[in-house]
Amino acid sequence: MKLKTASPEYIEKAMALSQEDAERLFARMRRKLSHRLEKAEIRSLEAIALQLQAEDDDLQHWRKQWGEIVDRADRHSRKNGARS
Repeated sequence: MKLKTASPEYIEKAMALSQEDAERLFARMRRKLSHRLEKAEIRSLEAIALQLQAEDDDLQHWRKQWGEIVDRADRHSRKNGARS
């Protein structure tokens, strides 16, 4: 099984974080990722970078879904507004 590695872009972002921001990311870290960190399969910097990447991916997915919801709501309100 191939382990996911952090991209250089996210390694740079992780390096730029303050200690407090890094701790917040550790607190939100997913189970699988924290397990890899505990078993020393990855460095803490890479774990932070992977968490940042995962959160960005999740945010991008959420924005796409939210945009679809807003589009449906707009179509629905225009459709119902035309009946008045």
